[in-house]
Amino acid sequence: MQEIATDTLERAGDGDLQAFNEIYRSSAGFVYSIALRMARNTADAEEITQDVFVKAYKNLKAYEGRSSFKTWIYRIAMNTAINFCKKRSAEFKKRELREREPSPGVVSNEAEKNLFKEDAEKKLGELLGCLNEDQRACILLREIEGLDYRQIADVLKIELNTVRSRLKRAREAMIAYARQGGVKDEL
Repeated sequence: MQEIATDTLERAGDGDLQAFNEIYRSSAGFVYSIALRMARNTADAEEITQDVFVKAYKNLKAYEGRSSFKTWIYRIAMNTAINFCKKRSAEFKKRELREREPSPGVVSNEAEKNLFKEDAEKKLGELLGCLNEDQRACILLREIEGLDYRQIADVLKIELNTVRSRLKRAREAMIAYARQGGVKDEL
């Protein structure tokens, strides 16, 4: 994500739609990739991305610049994605209890394209699927986005030790899942 000029942020905070459009163009891909990693499907990722930018637009006036804009939008994106996933998970569990049948898995329409990439993404998705939303967020921020523990704590607004324990539990859960046969081959 490109750094966004302070004057663009100020103009957008004052309601300049053209300035906000510049912010959107500069950061939409970044936000969408976070949403996609958390939600694991494009429709939900698009909805999360839209929600993030609605929240950003409404709260841009309150952005004080104490952290970088990237960290600020990252925090909004992660919190929005976590809340969305928790809500979806709760809805799914309620529906599953009503139906008393497991829902069928999602099948990719592009099975022949990039077989190796899809296989790796599927395996990664399986591993991430064994985690709760909080653990998944920490793993994605650390292993995919490359943030250090302090940055993760800042983005998620949690204590540093909480980051450490969530990462430890997430890694243990993924290893246990893989050992139990949840993932057939190594990534």
